[in-house]
Amino acid sequence: MTTLSGTELREESDGRAAAGESAYDATVVLIVGALMTFGAVMVYSASVTIRGAEFHIERWWATPLRQSVFALAGLAAMLLTAFFNYRFFAWSPKWGGWAARLPALAAAILLLAAMVVPGAAASRLGSARSIVVFDGAFTLGFQPAELAKVALVIWLASRLTRAGYDVRDLRRGFAPLVGLAGILIVLTGISDFGTAVLMGAVLLALLVLAGARWAHIALLMLGGVVAGALLILIEPYRMKRILTFFSETPDPTGAGYQIQQAMIAIGSGGWWGRGLGAGLQKYGYLPQDNNDFILAIICEELGVVGGAAVVALFLALLWRGWRLSATAGDSFGRLLAAGLTLSICLQAAFNVAVVTNSVPTKGISLPFVSAGGSGVLFLGAAAGLLASVGRFARR
Repeated sequence: MTTLSGTELREESDGRAAAGESAYDATVVLIVGALMTFGAVMVYSASVTIRGAEFHIERWWATPLRQSVFALAGLAAMLLTAFFNYRFFAWSPKWGGWAARLPALAAAILLLAAMVVPGAAASRLGSARSIVVFDGAFTLGFQPAELAKVALVIWLASRLTRAGYDVRDLRRGFAPLVGLAGILIVLTGISDFGTAVLMGAVLLALLVLAGARWAHIALLMLGGVVAGALLILIEPYRMKRILTFFSETPDPTGAGYQIQQAMIAIGSGGWWGRGLGAGLQKYGYLPQDNNDFILAIICEELGVVGGAAVVALFLALLWRGWRLSATAGDSFGRLLAAGLTLSICLQAAFNVAVVTNSVPTKGISLPFVSAGGSGVLFLGAAAGLLASVGRFARR
């Protein structure tokens, strides 16, 4: 994507001369819809157990039918925001002013801060990432980090394109923006290191696109390395994962178990796979088989071809997001489309890298495909907002 000049970032044009309002970008909606549908099918397959098939509300909610409900909710959120005028979030009184952006950012910071309070967050697999909003016949949780990812992109794109704002001014432009973004990222990293790394990468990318000074970006990267190291040290399991990744002989029954089982699943699938529903690793061998490591199940059941098809869909989304950013009718739309595209596609790239043992293991899901409600809902809304940018694309 082309770096935006300072002049472009300060212009206050509504885009009428270069763009006319049209329908939302259907390509984004079709790609994301396909990923959500495929995800519901694969979560259903990965969640198969050898227990009895009698109906029970708690077991029903723990099955892939739950994912189908989330997928429908995510699809509805995507369609709703696709019809929404994304310029409402721009830093301009005409399109809503501060009220359009800050509530989501403030809510994300408050919820992430609440996660630090002992007992406030639900702990799972040694990590507290969600707040329980309903605990009855079934349990329903909410992950503030999913809201934080989307809120950060909207706020950054809006702030960086505000009239009169100069990101090259260290004291009045760069430092205040990075400071607030840093608070959000560090709060996220306390419970979810993988998502914090993703948000940091998106922050750097948007600063580069906005024309920030390289010297300032270098200082930010140095600070990010220090913060990342501290976040790793406060949780011993994170350092253990890194040491396991670099170990020549990781313990196959201990720290290296999960990634070894993922490799077995991928390798046993071959080119065409065992067949949909015919995988074996999901029967208690591969932890997180329907969530972070669902790509391994896809490769086992549908082979390299199935895994490549998923990657191809994300590459198509990356290309379409790049096109929407390049043809957006205003500078806010350009940065917004770039940030949302990077948030979704970088997360997918991180997940693929983890499952294929290319980077140390960390908990990060495959967007729209892995089991989960918060991620599908908020990333669905983000995809709809990305599609909304196409409504004012330049002809």
